[in-house]
Amino acid sequence: MPTKMPDIANQAKAQTEGVLDWVGMSNIEMPLMVEMQGETRPISALVEAFVNLKEPKAKGIHMSRLYLMLDELSVESALNIENLKSLLNNFIESHHDLSNSAHLKFEFDYHMRRKSLISGKLGWKAYPVVITGNLTDGVLDIELAVKVPYSSTCPCSAALARQLIQNQFTKTFDGQAQVNAETVHEWLGSTEGIVATPHSQRSIAEVKVKLADSVSDFPIVDLVDAIEFALKTPVQAAVKREDEQEFARLNGQNLMFCEDAGRRIKASLNSIDGYRDFWLRVNHYESLHAHDAVSVASKGIDGGYASK
Repeated sequence: MPTKMPDIANQAKAQTEGVLDWVGMSNIEMPLMVEMQGETRPISALVEAFVNLKEPKAKGIHMSRLYLMLDELSVESALNIENLKSLLNNFIESHHDLSNSAHLKFEFDYHMRRKSLISGKLGWKAYPVVITGNLTDGVLDIELAVKVPYSSTCPCSAALARQLIQNQFTKTFDGQAQVNAETVHEWLGSTEGIVATPHSQRSIAEVKVKLADSVSDFPIVDLVDAIEFALKTPVQAAVKREDEQEFARLNGQNLMFCEDAGRRIKASLNSIDGYRDFWLRVNHYESLHAHDAVSVASKGIDGGYASK
């Protein structure tokens, strides 16, 4: 038996010479602990780990080194900003003769306990989260992305429904010199009175933020809270009848086109110092149309998301 196993990556030259932007692995299934705003909890993540290949004659990188460092994070530590920085630095140091850039991406669902609107019941909501880190020649870039579901009620549809209700009122009570308040109250509670309702649809806000250097923690909860507060109508977890009624009221008082939703979120993100750049896309999955209504916005800084 041979005493030394061959190492093709070190011993062989590239078949075709050239530099590569990224080489590595994606869709690595890995359990992790994530540390966020004073809380550490387990998650199941899909991980992407790359370094660049700046040496044109090199056969390839050492993928096992990247994987083993990720495994050490999984078993012995937790994902936080400091460990993300260290991991990216270690990726480059382990390939000092081949690479000067490193990339990491973690995709997972972050579960949050959310309280109902009136009854105070608690339930779980899962928010898709992506944390991305890039390090090139000592320059660090960390991005946090979340998806937040909410309800959107069409202002045009609401106006048309109100007109139909007004027309029905005139048809029902036309010619009566006096209208009894109790009769009208009863009529308003009937299907004859409310002959039309506005259309609503489940919607998704996709938001990406670049974290400022001063941020020392992943602000997942703060970002979700800011988006939901701006929109006012996040989808619910545990719901009793009083919660459903309040949800209907909130939808009626927060009519929005996709443009309105995008502007609300943009104004909210602009007020937060910890985000040096941001990008957002709101998707209204129309119940009237077979297509979606979409708006996209960014902070608008030079060289930022708006330039891409």
